Amino acid sequence: MRITQRVKKILANYESDCPGTKANLARILMHGRLGGTGKLVILPVDQGFEHGPARSFAKNPPAYDPHYFFQLAIDAGLSAYAAPLGSLEAGADTFAGAVPLILKCNSSNSHATSKDQAVYGTVDDALRLGCSAIGFTIYPGSDDQFEMMEEFRELCAEAKSVGLAAVLWSYPRGGDLTKDGETAIDVTAYAAHLAALLGAHIIKVKPPTAHIELPEAKKVYQDEKIDISTLSKRIEHIVQSCYNGRRLVVFSGGAAKGTEAVLEEIRQIAAGGASGSIIGRNSFQRKKEDGMALLDTVIKIYQGKA
Repeated sequence: MRITQRVKKILANYESDCPGTKANLARILMHGRLGGTGKLVILPVDQGFEHGPARSFAKNPPAYDPHYFFQLAIDAGLSAYAAPLGSLEAGADTFAGAVPLILKCNSSNSHATSKDQAVYGTVDDALRLGCSAIGFTIYPGSDDQFEMMEEFRELCAEAKSVGLAAVLWSYPRGGDLTKDGETAIDVTAYAAHLAALLGAHIIKVKPPTAHIELPEAKKVYQDEKIDISTLSKRIEHIVQSCYNGRRLVVFSGGAAKGTEAVLEEIRQIAAGGASGSIIGRNSFQRKKEDGMALLDTVIKIYQGKA
């Protein structure tokens, strides 16, 4: 596998990792149409677990078939495909080696009354399925946040010991956070920084708003004149919070929305220096040709061509 100088520079930021982990990071970074650029577009499909089958797939019925997502990631030239255990098992043999896989090891569901997640995937599962990385979600701010962090720490250490990478979804919610606070710039930057502190190789957060949730943080943002006036500036601040760009940070596509709204958000994310995007519902809830067209433009944005 050819590795570009750009990717070698990124790998050098992970100073404690073994060659196996760096090789798996390189597989993700060198795969697909963005391979070698240092940018990523990842397909995440855990919405069936989180929201149920009809809410996730009824808009595009072919997506009830797990093979649909493997093929979408391959045909679109994406960097990786992330999904829960059963979804990867359903296509692991047919698509072996065709696209880097990320095993999502925990999830919540719409019946839950607490801000917590069940752990159902293991490092052994990831190895058995040929994955390059494990994926995990934490909810900073929730009553169960410390248990979730400890669960990730155990899985992350085990993954690193056998040469796998770790992707951490860091989504603030619960506790005293308001709904606006879940995507506030100060809270999102804090969540991204926590993910870096916990040892994640790739950090996933939501695009932040200009809202500042915590009074203590608001004073600092004002006194230090931190520019959060545009989404691209807020993205810059999140990247800065991830060890000044020494960690890969990608941004979710969020709830389904119109094509132009998605693309404008991606342009701002790219302009802010993000490592890339991780886009689920906004790609697979469209007809295949429409989802492919959207992903094509997203990739071109990160290539500087759109």
